[in-house]
Amino acid sequence: MSIIAWIILGLIAGFIASKLVNRSGEGVMLDIVLGIVGAIVGGFLFTTFGAAPVTGLNIYSIVVAVVGAVVVLVIYHAVIGRRRIQAR
Repeated sequence: MSIIAWIILGLIAGFIASKLVNRSGEGVMLDIVLGIVGAIVGGFLFTTFGAAPVTGLNIYSIVVAVVGAVVVLVIYHAVIGRRRIQAR
């Protein structure tokens, strides 16, 4: 996939995952980054369990990327939440 396709996939996946996890977006740039990282994580997870990884800019790849982005967001919020608690 091209860089533009990864950015589009990351934006879509990051936005959907942000809405699923905390009901509000994290911001455009963070949504893109979390979505791209989520696509990589989702591809790894799906490959580990015997399914196909991200295959291009299609519905299946968006589902894979959203699953990965949700995992990344949950970990992100767990780490950031701990930092905020310790900072007080």
